[in-house]
Amino acid sequence: MVGLTSLLTKNPPMLPKLNRRRAMFVLTKIDEILAWEERKEVERDTRWVELGRYLCEVRAGQYWRLEKLKCFDEFLERRFPESRRKAYYLMSIHEHLPAQARRELKEVGWTKGVELAKLARRDRERFDCATWLHKARQMPKEDFKQAVEKELTGQETEAWEIIYFKLYRSQSPVVEQAIETAALMLGSDKSRGYCLEMICADFLAGANLDNGNPETLLFSMMRFFKFLPGDQRQAFLENLK
Repeated sequence: MVGLTSLLTKNPPMLPKLNRRRAMFVLTKIDEILAWEERKEVERDTRWVELGRYLCEVRAGQYWRLEKLKCFDEFLERRFPESRRKAYYLMSIHEHLPAQARRELKEVGWTKGVELAKLARRDRERFDCATWLHKARQMPKEDFKQAVEKELTGQETEAWEIIYFKLYRSQSPVVEQAIETAALMLGSDKSRGYCLEMICADFLAGANLDNGNPETLLFSMMRFFKFLPGDQRQAFLENLK
């Protein structure tokens, strides 16, 4: 508790002086861009980069106080009711990419800009902006994302895809609780996709124990085995003997 209590202070830092005129201008700009996004497809990425710049200014200047809100997150909840993640992605682009890269994002798209920002955040002044911008222009989105992942981790990444399906609101708590439980069992560092795969593999293994498809059972068990740590793999093989 020492580390936490030491953060308490009787003299909290002073709030930045609220420039009401500038705050009103920036908040209006954000609402204009969000409304524009619903109407137009042309030049979308350029405006998203502009939106990231304004969002950073709202956070720094605490312009959300103009709307009687308690914090910046509450401001984002109003503007991005579906997910605040996109807002933070756009802010990351503005904060970490050099000006040259931000100007050219209209050629590559803001989603590739997010990947570029990851590299820029890691490399700082050593970021090879020209080389990575060239790759972003030439490569499809998923290939570029894998190239960035390999650069950051030093490992080849498996090809992936996004799968969409509808859940009723009454079903969502069950699914979320299952994934959270799997994460507790498998480790909090595991992705939600990984946790969902293990849930499905467990179901398939159980469903095919008695008079089921042995090939499906074997496939499920192999997936489980693949993700065991080395020591547990060895223990598993010794138990089989």
